[in-house]
Amino acid sequence: MVWTGREAATRHPRPTVQPFFSVKFSDILPALQPMATSLTARPDRDPELTQVAAIDAAAAEALSYIEGDKFAPFLETTSAGALILPNDAALQQQADHRQIPWLSVSYPRLAFAQAIALFYQPYQPAPGIHPTAVIHPTATLGEQVSIGAHVVVEAQATIGDGACLHPNVVIYPEVTIGDRTVLHANCTIHERSCIGADCVVHSGAVVGAEGFGFVPTRDGWVKMQQSGVVVLEDRVEIGCSAAIDRPAVGETRIAEDTKLDNLVHIAHGCHMGRGCAMAAQGGLAGGVTVGDRVIFAGQVGVTNQATVGDGVTLTARTAITKDVPSGVTMSGYPPMPHPQWRRSAALQKRLPEMHGTLRKLQAQLQAQMALIEDLQAQIDTLREGG
Repeated sequence: MVWTGREAATRHPRPTVQPFFSVKFSDILPALQPMATSLTARPDRDPELTQVAAIDAAAAEALSYIEGDKFAPFLETTSAGALILPNDAALQQQADHRQIPWLSVSYPRLAFAQAIALFYQPYQPAPGIHPTAVIHPTATLGEQVSIGAHVVVEAQATIGDGACLHPNVVIYPEVTIGDRTVLHANCTIHERSCIGADCVVHSGAVVGAEGFGFVPTRDGWVKMQQSGVVVLEDRVEIGCSAAIDRPAVGETRIAEDTKLDNLVHIAHGCHMGRGCAMAAQGGLAGGVTVGDRVIFAGQVGVTNQATVGDGVTLTARTAITKDVPSGVTMSGYPPMPHPQWRRSAALQKRLPEMHGTLRKLQAQLQAQMALIEDLQAQIDTLREGG
């Protein structure tokens, strides 16, 4: 049976946003450190806030924000109880006209992220070890750890203070997990991997599994044992179902503050620098070296042994086949500087029109050539007759 319209809405109602707690707008100002606020002129407009929300869905109890021209028109219609605005006098006056309290900062999205943390913290189980967990007697557990149901911690593994292992996490032998690191349900950390402090590994991710190493021979493939390790430095985050492979020798290393999205693959022997971000379905082939602060949009791929310099941005579905210098933005396949790719993309849209024009020009040229041939034949006839 297919449910439509009101029946579907009744059977699958939209979840109600539950308030986390109630706080006065003025009470959040110290944490956000605004450059200006409407409370200076109107301290009486100090609403109670219970949630955060997008500007187009905010209720009267919600704090929201505006950043950029795309969302500015929502200021006319939003029901938000208070707003985080940029340092834009026109927007501030508009909010005053609608009697919406506001604060202004130079980076509204960052302030909104900080505000969310004031209203909400992710689920964190209480410290303790579930009775179904299997922990090897030679494993070392820090203070205040949380070990969920059916977790397996094997020999010589070390779990840092305040670490949290959600249900069904598997820790292979000699793994090191840093302080306050969170491993979500069903992720697997293979032998001798080292994960730093304050990292997050999301559900289904695999860290330290064998790299794809096989040697071709006349008799078939010979497996090359992967004896290396994976190192995740502090504050690295790994998305759901991502895979970070260990190499045959040496290490695969993800430097501090780098964030990888869901379904990302980092092959054996890769080195990623500090502060990088890779969106979903991206991948690095074996031995790739990535500098600091590199941005990978969705489905970007980098070929074997390539080097990507510091501060590079690779737009969605770019395929990198050779080294990329620092500081550039690359797009497409074959990859090219983004401004050049934009011009190429604009021309590509005109290909049908250009093809039609070319066909017409070819027809005109053939007609001219036929006319020239006729004229040449007449000239030849006149010469013979003379």
